[in-house]
Amino acid sequence: MQVEGYEIKLPQFEGPFDLLLFFIERDELNIHDIPIAKITNDFLDYILHMQALNMELASEFIFVAATLMRIKAKMLLPRPELDEEGNEIDPKQDLIQKLVLYKQFKEVSEELRLLEEQRFMQAKRGNISTDLRIIGEYAGQGEELTSFDLYKLMLVYEKLMYNYTARSKEVRHTVVKYPYTIEQQKKAIASLLAINKKLDFSVIVKNSENKVQFVYNFLAILEMLQQQLLELQSGLGFNNFWVTEKG
Repeated sequence: MQVEGYEIKLPQFEGPFDLLLFFIERDELNIHDIPIAKITNDFLDYILHMQALNMELASEFIFVAATLMRIKAKMLLPRPELDEEGNEIDPKQDLIQKLVLYKQFKEVSEELRLLEEQRFMQAKRGNISTDLRIIGEYAGQGEELTSFDLYKLMLVYEKLMYNYTARSKEVRHTVVKYPYTIEQQKKAIASLLAINKKLDFSVIVKNSENKVQFVYNFLAILEMLQQQLLELQSGLGFNNFWVTEKG
Protein backbone atom coordinates (compact mmCIF):
# COMPACT_ATOMS: atom_id res chain seq x y z
CA MET A 1 0.00 0.00 0.00
CA GLN A 2 1.39 3.42 -1.01
CA VAL A 3 0.72 6.38 1.30
CA GLU A 4 2.17 9.83 0.60
CA GLY A 5 5.37 8.59 -1.00
CA TYR A 6 6.28 5.78 1.43
CA GLU A 7 5.32 2.14 1.57
CA ILE A 8 3.63 0.60 4.59
CA LYS A 9 3.47 -3.15 5.06
CA LEU A 10 0.74 -3.74 7.59
CA PRO A 11 1.98 -7.05 8.99
CA GLN A 12 5.30 -5.55 10.09
CA PHE A 13 3.76 -3.52 12.93
CA GLU A 14 3.22 -5.51 16.11
CA GLY A 15 1.39 -2.64 17.81
CA PRO A 16 0.79 1.12 17.78
CA PHE A 17 4.17 1.89 19.35
CA ASP A 18 5.87 -0.09 16.60
CA LEU A 19 4.11 2.17 14.08
CA LEU A 20 5.11 5.32 15.98
CA LEU A 21 8.75 4.19 16.03
CA PHE A 22 8.51 3.60 12.28
CA PHE A 23 7.44 7.22 11.73
CA ILE A 24 10.18 8.51 14.06
CA GLU A 25 12.93 6.49 12.38
CA ARG A 26 11.61 7.23 8.88
CA ASP A 27 11.76 11.02 9.40
CA GLU A 28 14.90 10.81 11.61
CA LEU A 29 13.10 12.50 14.50
CA ASN A 30 14.38 12.90 18.05
CA ILE A 31 12.35 10.49 20.17
CA HIS A 32 12.65 12.84 23.17
CA ASP A 33 11.25 15.81 21.20
CA ILE A 34 8.80 14.45 18.66
CA PRO A 35 6.60 16.90 16.67
CA ILE A 36 3.27 15.76 18.01
CA ALA A 37 1.16 17.38 15.28
CA LYS A 38 3.00 15.66 12.41
CA ILE A 39 3.19 12.24 14.03
CA THR A 40 -0.51 12.43 14.97
CA ASN A 41 -1.47 13.16 11.38
CA ASP A 42 0.67 10.27 10.09
CA PHE A 43 -0.83 7.91 12.66
CA LEU A 44 -4.42 8.94 11.84
CA ASP A 45 -3.74 8.61 8.09
CA TYR A 46 -2.52 5.08 8.68
CA ILE A 47 -5.69 4.20 10.62
CA LEU A 48 -7.88 5.69 7.89
CA HIS A 49 -6.17 3.52 5.26
CA MET A 50 -6.68 0.47 7.45
CA GLN A 51 -10.39 1.30 7.60
CA ALA A 52 -10.45 1.79 3.83
CA LEU A 53 -9.12 -1.75 3.43
CA ASN A 54 -11.89 -3.03 5.74
CA MET A 55 -9.29 -4.21 8.26
CA GLU A 56 -10.33 -4.66 11.85
CA LEU A 57 -8.67 -2.06 14.04
CA ALA A 58 -7.10 -3.29 17.25
CA SER A 59 -8.14 -1.48 20.41
CA GLU A 60 -4.50 -0.57 21.07
CA PHE A 61 -4.33 1.46 17.84
CA ILE A 62 -7.57 3.29 18.66
CA PHE A 63 -6.41 4.03 22.22
CA VAL A 64 -3.05 5.46 21.07
CA ALA A 65 -4.81 7.52 18.39
CA ALA A 66 -7.06 9.03 21.06
CA THR A 67 -4.02 9.69 23.24
CA LEU A 68 -2.24 11.51 20.41
CA MET A 69 -5.27 13.67 19.72
CA ARG A 70 -5.61 14.49 23.43
CA ILE A 71 -1.94 15.52 23.61
CA LYS A 72 -2.29 17.60 20.48
CA ALA A 73 -5.35 19.37 21.92
CA LYS A 74 -3.54 20.10 25.21
CA MET A 75 -0.60 21.64 23.35
CA LEU A 76 -2.97 24.01 21.56
CA LEU A 77 -4.29 25.41 24.84
CA PRO A 78 -2.97 28.90 25.65
CA ARG A 79 -2.41 28.04 29.32
CA PRO A 80 0.00 25.18 30.03
CA GLU A 81 -0.79 22.63 32.72
CA LEU A 82 1.33 23.03 35.88
CA ASP A 83 2.35 20.53 38.53
CA GLU A 84 2.21 21.05 42.31
CA GLU A 85 5.55 22.92 42.26
CA GLY A 86 4.42 25.29 39.51
CA ASN A 87 6.51 23.68 36.76
CA GLU A 88 5.01 23.27 33.31
CA ILE A 89 3.90 19.70 32.54
CA ASP A 90 4.89 18.41 29.13
CA PRO A 91 1.81 16.50 27.83
CA LYS A 92 4.12 14.39 25.65
CA GLN A 93 6.26 13.15 28.52
CA ASP A 94 4.25 10.02 29.36
CA LEU A 95 4.03 8.99 25.71
CA ILE A 96 7.78 9.58 25.21
CA GLN A 97 8.65 7.43 28.23
CA LYS A 98 6.51 4.58 26.90
CA LEU A 99 8.10 4.91 23.45
CA VAL A 100 11.61 4.81 24.91
CA LEU A 101 10.69 1.76 26.99
CA TYR A 102 9.14 0.04 23.98
CA LYS A 103 12.25 0.76 21.90
CA GLN A 104 14.42 -0.84 24.59
CA PHE A 105 12.19 -3.92 24.58
CA LYS A 106 12.37 -4.07 20.79
CA GLU A 107 16.18 -3.89 20.77
CA VAL A 108 16.44 -6.64 23.39
CA SER A 109 13.91 -8.70 21.42
CA GLU A 110 16.09 -8.41 18.33
CA GLU A 111 19.12 -9.64 20.29
CA LEU A 112 17.10 -12.60 21.55
CA ARG A 113 15.93 -13.32 17.98
CA LEU A 114 19.56 -13.60 16.83
CA LEU A 115 20.26 -16.00 19.67
CA GLU A 116 17.18 -17.99 18.65
CA GLU A 117 18.46 -18.26 15.06
CA GLN A 118 21.78 -19.54 16.34
CA ARG A 119 19.98 -22.11 18.47
CA PHE A 120 17.92 -23.31 15.50
CA MET A 121 21.15 -24.10 13.65
CA GLN A 122 21.89 -26.79 16.22
CA ALA A 123 20.55 -30.30 16.05
CA LYS A 124 17.13 -30.70 17.65
CA ARG A 125 16.09 -33.42 20.04
CA GLY A 126 13.79 -36.05 18.56
CA ASN A 127 10.06 -36.50 19.22
CA ILE A 128 9.53 -32.79 19.96
CA SER A 129 6.09 -32.76 18.33
CA THR A 130 4.99 -35.71 20.46
CA ASP A 131 6.27 -34.06 23.64
CA LEU A 132 4.46 -30.82 22.80
CA ARG A 133 1.23 -32.70 22.18
CA ILE A 134 1.47 -34.50 25.53
CA ILE A 135 2.28 -31.24 27.34
CA GLY A 136 -0.71 -29.56 25.67
CA GLU A 137 -3.04 -32.27 26.94
CA TYR A 138 -1.99 -31.81 30.57
CA ALA A 139 -1.23 -28.07 30.63
CA GLY A 140 -3.62 -25.74 32.42
CA GLN A 141 -5.59 -22.90 30.90
CA GLY A 142 -3.55 -19.85 29.88
CA GLU A 143 -2.89 -17.38 27.13
CA GLU A 144 -1.21 -18.74 24.01
CA LEU A 145 2.30 -17.42 23.56
CA THR A 146 1.68 -17.03 19.84
CA SER A 147 -0.76 -14.19 20.61
CA PHE A 148 1.56 -12.55 23.17
CA ASP A 149 3.47 -9.90 21.22
CA LEU A 150 6.07 -7.33 22.27
CA TYR A 151 3.49 -4.59 22.86
CA LYS A 152 1.51 -6.74 25.32
CA LEU A 153 4.71 -7.71 27.09
CA MET A 154 5.63 -4.05 27.54
CA LEU A 155 2.14 -3.27 28.92
CA VAL A 156 2.44 -6.09 31.47
CA TYR A 157 5.89 -4.83 32.51
CA GLU A 158 4.60 -1.26 32.84
CA LYS A 159 1.66 -2.44 34.97
CA LEU A 160 3.97 -4.40 37.28
CA MET A 161 6.33 -1.43 37.68
CA TYR A 162 3.39 0.90 38.43
CA ASN A 163 2.02 -1.47 41.08
CA TYR A 164 5.50 -1.71 42.60
CA THR A 165 6.15 2.03 42.75
CA ALA A 166 2.57 2.93 43.81
CA ARG A 167 2.19 0.29 46.53
CA SER A 168 0.26 1.69 49.48
CA LYS A 169 2.39 0.37 52.32
CA GLU A 170 6.05 1.23 52.27
CA VAL A 171 8.33 -0.97 54.33
CA ARG A 172 10.21 1.13 56.85
CA HIS A 173 12.76 -0.06 59.36
CA THR A 174 13.65 1.94 62.45
CA VAL A 175 17.18 1.52 63.80
CA VAL A 176 17.57 2.48 67.47
CA LYS A 177 21.05 3.17 68.81
CA TYR A 178 21.15 2.34 72.53
CA PRO A 179 23.57 4.28 74.78
CA TYR A 180 25.24 1.18 76.22
CA THR A 181 28.72 -0.29 75.88
CA ILE A 182 30.35 -3.27 77.53
CA GLU A 183 33.05 -1.09 79.07
CA GLN A 184 30.39 1.23 80.52
CA GLN A 185 28.48 -1.67 82.09
CA LYS A 186 31.73 -3.17 83.47
CA LYS A 187 32.36 0.08 85.33
CA ALA A 188 28.75 0.13 86.61
CA ILE A 189 29.02 -3.44 87.93
CA ALA A 190 32.40 -2.70 89.53
CA SER A 191 30.86 0.34 91.26
CA LEU A 192 27.97 -1.75 92.61
CA LEU A 193 30.35 -4.41 93.88
CA ALA A 194 32.42 -1.75 95.64
CA ILE A 195 29.28 -0.84 97.61
CA ASN A 196 27.48 -4.17 98.07
CA LYS A 197 30.39 -6.67 97.88
CA LYS A 198 27.91 -9.26 96.52
CA LEU A 199 25.30 -8.92 93.78
CA ASP A 200 22.33 -11.22 93.26
CA PHE A 201 22.01 -11.95 89.54
CA SER A 202 18.21 -11.65 89.73
CA VAL A 203 18.65 -8.09 91.02
CA ILE A 204 20.78 -7.26 87.98
CA VAL A 205 18.01 -8.63 85.78
CA LYS A 206 15.28 -6.60 87.51
CA ASN A 207 17.27 -3.35 87.57
CA SER A 208 18.13 -3.44 83.87
CA GLU A 209 16.27 -0.70 82.00
CA ASN A 210 15.43 -3.00 79.10
CA LYS A 211 16.50 -6.24 77.43
CA VAL A 212 19.31 -4.53 75.55
CA GLN A 213 20.90 -3.20 78.73
CA PHE A 214 20.54 -6.64 80.33
CA VAL A 215 22.43 -8.20 77.42
CA TYR A 216 25.23 -5.66 77.85
CA ASN A 217 25.29 -6.37 81.61
CA PHE A 218 25.52 -10.11 80.95
CA LEU A 219 28.32 -9.65 78.40
CA ALA A 220 30.14 -7.37 80.85
CA ILE A 221 29.95 -10.05 83.55
CA LEU A 222 31.28 -12.70 81.15
CA GLU A 223 34.19 -10.50 80.13
CA MET A 224 35.03 -9.65 83.76
CA LEU A 225 34.97 -13.38 84.55
CA GLN A 226 37.36 -14.04 81.68
CA GLN A 227 39.64 -11.29 83.00
CA GLN A 228 39.43 -12.93 86.44
CA LEU A 229 37.93 -9.82 88.02
CA LEU A 230 34.81 -11.61 89.32
CA GLU A 231 33.72 -14.84 90.90
CA LEU A 232 30.36 -16.60 90.78
CA GLN A 233 28.69 -18.33 93.72
CA SER A 234 25.90 -20.62 92.60
CA GLY A 235 22.76 -21.35 94.60
CA LEU A 236 19.66 -23.47 94.21
CA GLY A 237 17.18 -22.95 91.39
CA PHE A 238 17.29 -21.42 87.94
CA ASN A 239 19.60 -18.38 87.43
CA ASN A 240 20.25 -18.33 91.17
CA PHE A 241 23.83 -17.16 91.68
CA TRP A 242 25.78 -14.24 93.11
CA VAL A 243 28.49 -12.11 91.62
CA THR A 244 31.43 -11.13 93.88
CA GLU A 245 34.81 -9.55 93.42
CA LYS A 246 37.65 -12.03 93.00
CA GLY A 247 39.58 -12.22 96.20
